[in-house]
Amino acid sequence: MKIGTWNVNGIRAREAQVAEWIARERPDVVCLQEIKAPPARVPPSLCELEGYWCLWHGATAYSGVGLHVRREVAPERPAFTHPDFDLETRIAVAEVAGVTVASVYVPNGGKDFAAKLRFLEALDRWVEAACAAGRPLVIAGDLNVARTDQDVHPKERKAGAIGQRPEERALIEQILSHGLVDLGRAMDPKNEGLFTYWAPWRNLRQRNIGWRIDYVLASAALASRATRCAVLADFGTSDHAPVVAELP
Repeated sequence: MKIGTWNVNGIRAREAQVAEWIARERPDVVCLQEIKAPPARVPPSLCELEGYWCLWHGATAYSGVGLHVRREVAPERPAFTHPDFDLETRIAVAEVAGVTVASVYVPNGGKDFAAKLRFLEALDRWVEAACAAGRPLVIAGDLNVARTDQDVHPKERKAGAIGQRPEERALIEQILSHGLVDLGRAMDPKNEGLFTYWAPWRNLRQRNIGWRIDYVLASAALASRATRCAVLADFGTSDHAPVVAELP
């Protein structure tokens, strides 16, 4: 299974780039975040992607996710669902070839940090239940937390900064403790410049002064087969880069 995830920072602004990325990579599962549009306002060229079962889960706001499954791996339309903690259109789930896949967009927390922690706590409970039931699981998306200081450029590190606080990092580790693997870091453990987000000013992206907050987390059995988890840092004009993982 090939899984691509991208916080597009507005699906209408990134219409051509999303189409180009999908045509180039041909992921079996496409997870998008921050689409900023209800289904009726998704560009027609993307609304029904050729060769994919599509779910657009958004509203006229700043959040929203997409989850699209290639028909070659799912001959019948998957049952798309949303856990009961889905607020502000932030999570969509599908069963794909025996694997539960979730596209997730965790709140930033800048306006309501307590709500961010509640979302992560609910995600942790959901992951725990899925893993306890023996379901292979992949979570792909923008989790809005840098796991460790290694995942933040030294110039961006700041004690107490949202996205770097101990309590939110602890929740990410708690989620991983149920048997998930952070593929990006597992496959490139010593890379001090492995980032997926760069603030859109002062040429920070060109200078690679960023954060790693976009992830593919996979059950250990799936992760053991991974051959790739790449950040496409040079692609697109979103403030986030796409991440593509391959799990043969």
